[in-house]
Amino acid sequence: MALRLLPETLVNRIAAGEVIERPAAAVKELVENAIDAGAKRIDVVLEDSGRRLISVTDDGRGMSPSELALAVDRHATSKLPNDDLVDIRTLGFRGEALPSIGAVSRMTITSRQDTGDEGNQIQVDGGQKGVVRPAAFRKGTRVEIRDLFYATPARLKFLKAPRTELNHASNVIKRLAMAHPEIAFSFADEAKIRFRLEVPQLKSSAAQLDRLSAVMGADFAANAVQVTAAREGLLLTGYAGLPTLNRGNSRAQYLFVNGRPVQDRLLFGAVRGAYRDFLARDRHPMVALFLEVPSDTVDVNVHPAKSEVRFQDGGLVRSLVVGGLRQALHAAGHRASTTVAQAALGAFRPELTMEGDKGTQTRALVRELAGVVASYQVSPTPGVFEDIDQPSAQNIVCSESVTEAVPVTSFPLGAARAQLHETYVVAQSEDGIVIVDQHAAHERLVYERMKNALASGKVKRQGLLIPEVVELDEAAAENLCEKADEFSELGLIIEKFGAGAVVVREVPALLGQSDVTQLLKDLADDLEEYGTARALKERLEDICSTMACHGSVRAGRRLTSDEMNALLREMEATPNSGQCNHGRPTYVKLRLSDIERLFGRR
Repeated sequence: MALRLLPETLVNRIAAGEVIERPAAAVKELVENAIDAGAKRIDVVLEDSGRRLISVTDDGRGMSPSELALAVDRHATSKLPNDDLVDIRTLGFRGEALPSIGAVSRMTITSRQDTGDEGNQIQVDGGQKGVVRPAAFRKGTRVEIRDLFYATPARLKFLKAPRTELNHASNVIKRLAMAHPEIAFSFADEAKIRFRLEVPQLKSSAAQLDRLSAVMGADFAANAVQVTAAREGLLLTGYAGLPTLNRGNSRAQYLFVNGRPVQDRLLFGAVRGAYRDFLARDRHPMVALFLEVPSDTVDVNVHPAKSEVRFQDGGLVRSLVVGGLRQALHAAGHRASTTVAQAALGAFRPELTMEGDKGTQTRALVRELAGVVASYQVSPTPGVFEDIDQPSAQNIVCSESVTEAVPVTSFPLGAARAQLHETYVVAQSEDGIVIVDQHAAHERLVYERMKNALASGKVKRQGLLIPEVVELDEAAAENLCEKADEFSELGLIIEKFGAGAVVVREVPALLGQSDVTQLLKDLADDLEEYGTARALKERLEDICSTMACHGSVRAGRRLTSDEMNALLREMEATPNSGQCNHGRPTYVKLRLSDIERLFGRR
């Protein structure tokens, strides 16, 4: 067949297959255009999950008749005044969205400027462009898309269930709304208004948290710490949930670069790295992070959906995110999320009925806890962390009376009153009861001590009887040798050993009998991808975590009242002590008012 140029209508439909893959993609492009137009309110309406109708109305700057006619042509844009793809300061910039949408649907655009006497309207039907006509309209722009993909019916077969498509569109709007709390948003379908987000009447940081709360839930706002970090022209802000507020997937991680929602592997990896000391591998934190970088140091033109970015210095970005998150979590101290107590109370409430054995057992357990607080009988207790060979005859060991010696109002975690089942320390606080898992709490305390020793540079080294030569490619070997001084501070002594080889003479003693070859390869991979070596530090921290687990006080050991109170005081003074190394809570605090509600006293 002879070589020929494809018709422009067909070219637009092919382009639409890359840019507009589902209704949510069209919604995203239109809402981004509204934001770039300076809108203060954006209203989105979908019918049949966007198949039949997508309507996006804004109160932005609007377009003149000539601009309206040009807007539906390919690669027509007002967002690259200097034709510079390096310095992109808007959400859109390619000029592909409107012609791509118009190529596969029946699209109508109505717009009016502030200075215009009347509005104007243009229609595009399957790529066929109409003429601009006058139309009654207020200031701003409304884009209506009807019969999406009617011109490419094969695409309709690949759409998901209506509810799924509706949720995708909802998530797109919510992500953009999180980045722009100064704009009001509403989202509705043919049945009802799904959500309405008004502009918070608060200062900037409080307004941002209010908008995040509206999208991510009140639990996030109540259990999030503020994140602020800056380095070499980069600024990181936002909020991070406490480790005990976590999810089974990463859908509650919202990341933004210069106001643009992104799905970036480097940023997700940085979040995972920051929380690796606090969460199990199958749990994910809740975060909303906003990264501001100079526009010439990030490339947003790497994906048709503009959902991926490339950083000029990925290592700097990663270290900023990890450092900022860890600093914020460190400042949270011993806090655990309030959802821990809510989950504990929720476990009681379904069974609190006047009938059945389960209700009786649950009431009995709560009475046992409440009774401990009022108990001051002295029971003999063994010495510090002494092994118990025989099981105790009683499940509750009450501490000496400490009412006078340790006032409950003096400390956030209260005063120890008893030990339940030789595993849980029960303390009385000013307004409730605190139940502490002694093993989980002590594990975190020991781990933090070991990490501090590691951070202070007191890493013991172990010389290899026979130095080990590791073969690598030449570039990887050069990268490792350039970082030799940094590795020596961590206890790893390496030297160049010819082209493409490194000799290892000493290793950190904490690593024990480790695979030195694999360690060097991991370090080389980190240097190539991020510019920094994470693997060695992470391996040392993994060893610290394992040693802390085995070196902490175990469940099944009795503690004296002094030991229990010392544990509580150290928890209050130790950052991150609200959760163990695996993300489980170390304590649960039940307020007296909640306990009284369990018994129907309120």
